[in-house]
Amino acid sequence: MTAPDATSPAAASAPATSWRDSLAVYLQPRVLIVLFLGFSSGLPLALSGSTLLVWMREAGVDLKTIGLFALVGTPYTLKFLWAPLVDALHVPLFTQAFGRRRGWLVFSQILLIISILLLAMTDPARSPFYVALGALLVATTSSTQDIVVDAFRVESLPESEQAAGMAAYVAAYRIGMLVSTAGALFIVSGFESTGITRTSAWMWGYVVMAAMVLIGTITALIATEPEQSMRAEAATHEETAFTRVLHAAIGAFSEFLSRKDAIAALAFVVLFKFTDAFSGTMTAPFVIDLGFTRNDYAAIVKGVGLAATLIGGFAGGFVARRYSLATSLWIGGVVQALANLTFSWLAIVGTNQWALALAICAENFTSAIGTVIFVAYLSALCQNPLHTATQYALLTALAAVGRTYLSSGAGFVAAATGWPLFFVICVLVAIPSLVLLVWLQKRGHFEALGPIRV
Repeated sequence: MTAPDATSPAAASAPATSWRDSLAVYLQPRVLIVLFLGFSSGLPLALSGSTLLVWMREAGVDLKTIGLFALVGTPYTLKFLWAPLVDALHVPLFTQAFGRRRGWLVFSQILLIISILLLAMTDPARSPFYVALGALLVATTSSTQDIVVDAFRVESLPESEQAAGMAAYVAAYRIGMLVSTAGALFIVSGFESTGITRTSAWMWGYVVMAAMVLIGTITALIATEPEQSMRAEAATHEETAFTRVLHAAIGAFSEFLSRKDAIAALAFVVLFKFTDAFSGTMTAPFVIDLGFTRNDYAAIVKGVGLAATLIGGFAGGFVARRYSLATSLWIGGVVQALANLTFSWLAIVGTNQWALALAICAENFTSAIGTVIFVAYLSALCQNPLHTATQYALLTALAAVGRTYLSSGAGFVAAATGWPLFFVICVLVAIPSLVLLVWLQKRGHFEALGPIRV
């Protein structure tokens, strides 16, 4: 296995990026736009998930019914099916008024606000069916917003700002999730303390969450339509709606598969985050097995772990901006794999909160670095503005294969090997992705993507 090539001619010709330049990029207007859109994307996720489940349990809904509500998250995994519609179709009035991407942004956010308000008006104790329908609408409109935001981010940011934009997006997404979980619960408690009924308190809590979506709407109105999107719109202006959808769906596949080493690149997309997924599947059972309480785990993951994730995201943005894409992937791939060894160490140390905090911080910090760099790579793969949304949705769905399917056997491995050796194996499962990285690097894959800096 070769070392990452940090001294290629292209890299040598580019001036080194200073810390000041790397920090200043986060204040660029385009990056700030992406940051606020990230908040808008992260906000709705828990409203049809964990926060809703708390509401249902307080309303007395039985656990079997609550368990079935995991299915309302299906739109997030199937959003690539209607991504071609977002790429190809115009929204009457909205597209004419705001442009191709911004029109869809405003439209999806209005639908999201309406969906959250409809969910707010339901009563889990009396009509769980309507709660499920409302949650499904929230998940569908939220995942549609995600499709548009991803395409907007890729098309609006120049290469030099892609990694910073992704770091800002990830941080704001996490904050949005925090607002719709802990924040929403505090808001509901606040309303309840005024003397209104619990049902009304939950309703008004969701109304406040719906109002917060306006942060994304205002951001979309302030933003400008990406130039790539305007050129794509001009190129397909005379085509029928059916033709545009057909070209977006077929073109997204054929354009990507026609590239050199496309299959190897797709395999790399599947495997790069596999080391994280394999260990992450068993992290919670491992911590409980060691003797930690649920409260210990929750406090460290939601508190210290969240801070480590946010810092790691910005660190990943700095790495990806300072080094070439291939070198950045090497850094992200290696550190996220080696972080698993902190859990092997924790398995030997035993029940020690400081050791748990260190292990969780190491894992969250390095995982965030890898995520930001990886998503910068995915963004670089989506080069055709005619179907950016479709290609990006497909790539993220493919990346989820490792998390959803390949890691499903982790429990069997842990049971057979024990915890210390299991996390060593988690390091070793990163090797196939690094072998593919060597292959793609030697084949000139990253040079073919364009500028070497992201």
